[in-house]
Amino acid sequence: MKVLIINGPNLNLLGIREPDIYGSETLTDIEAWLNKQSEANGHTINWFQSNQEGDIIDCIHEAMGSTEGIIINPGALTHYSYTLRDAISSVNIPTVEVHLSDINNRENFRKNSVIKDVCIAQITGLGKTGYLEGLIKLITNTV
Repeated sequence: MKVLIINGPNLNLLGIREPDIYGSETLTDIEAWLNKQSEANGHTINWFQSNQEGDIIDCIHEAMGSTEGIIINPGALTHYSYTLRDAISSVNIPTVEVHLSDINNRENFRKNSVIKDVCIAQITGLGKTGYLEGLIKLITNTV
């Protein structure tokens, strides 16, 4: 299975940005950890991170025909980006929304996800393990 993992705005600052909420590991640490998990064996996992909404949408569009599943941590785009929602909906690729922190137990504005309904699952509050759970969801959804 070919999986694309997309990380949105400010996730390039993991390990530095609010480690009490997001942890002390960098995005590179999480990538290396997930790629070593047995569940990743036999699958091609490509990683992408951008602070630009348009670049993320272009990446999703470019995944059509070459990717069988997407895991996305959209960061703050979760709460208002209808263009991101439309991109996910348009490409018809099973997508799992992942958040390191539990967005349902944070500020009120973080509780709303405009992309949740176009994803096959939403995983929150598991830290880096959320990416692994997302991968498992995709594998079991498409097998």
